[in-house]
Amino acid sequence: MANRKEFYFPSSDGKTSIHAVEWTPDGEARGVYQIAHGVAEYALRYEPFAEFLADKGFVVVANDHIGHGQSVAEGAAPLYFGEKDGWMHVVDDMHALRNLTAQKYPGLPYFLMGHSMGSFLARTYLIRYPGTVRAAVIMGTGQQPGYMVAGGKLAAAIFGRKSGFDKFDATVDNLAFGAYNKPFEPKRTNYDWLSVNTENVDAYIADPLCGGQATVGLFRDMLGGIGFISKASNLAQMDMSTPVLFISGAMDPVGDLGKGTTKAYESFKKAGVKDVTLKLYPNLRHEILNEKEKDQVRADILAWVEQHM
Repeated sequence: MANRKEFYFPSSDGKTSIHAVEWTPDGEARGVYQIAHGVAEYALRYEPFAEFLADKGFVVVANDHIGHGQSVAEGAAPLYFGEKDGWMHVVDDMHALRNLTAQKYPGLPYFLMGHSMGSFLARTYLIRYPGTVRAAVIMGTGQQPGYMVAGGKLAAAIFGRKSGFDKFDATVDNLAFGAYNKPFEPKRTNYDWLSVNTENVDAYIADPLCGGQATVGLFRDMLGGIGFISKASNLAQMDMSTPVLFISGAMDPVGDLGKGTTKAYESFKKAGVKDVTLKLYPNLRHEILNEKEKDQVRADILAWVEQHM
């Protein structure tokens, strides 16, 4: 059984207390696995996967990003990173958690996984903090074309100036998420794109810490991050000896049904990453860890991690 501990540490934004969770194995630890969650969710959603890894001898850590879960500063808008440099603050918080954990467990191989928005954060992390993790798992990612990123940033700037960056705007929200359900019409819910598993979709909708109305500022920051990780000059800053696994559902609209995930994988190969792997699961959608086939997904991730210990 895993032992769970929750704690807080100060965000690099200077005002948010970051909520974090650590799961430890009963016996001796043989590695550390850090998770970066996606937009409109939080660290404790990954508890079943964390317990699985802890049972295999891993310390698992995750934090709620700024504006998510229990990392919302008093008076701050939920699902908002902040006025300035929000994306980089979130990445810096991931690095702070990495340093806190690595000090506690010195000498253990350290792995990073990011899902969805967390996958874009993890890709930013590999550029900003090269060589600080043994290997990285990039889950539920994509590669948006430059014109889409530029158009989205322009829309966010216009609507943010009009109604406030810390506010929700239906037009911007529709631009960001509106197309995700199109491959799955007729839809049962607005979140069918998350999962083939209807129980998972219903649990997500019922969870007060999931979904919610993402702010215009969050989209602005996320698009800025996606633009940052698309530049070849930034990818060149990575440690090319850090192995990377791209893993997604082949029917994940965030990855353009596999095409965008493949483009992201190819961009790492082109940049010169020596060990990069792509794994797509036929028929699975965005949340591969919450599909009925999750046991296979967990086993595949564990096997890859163990190869890179």
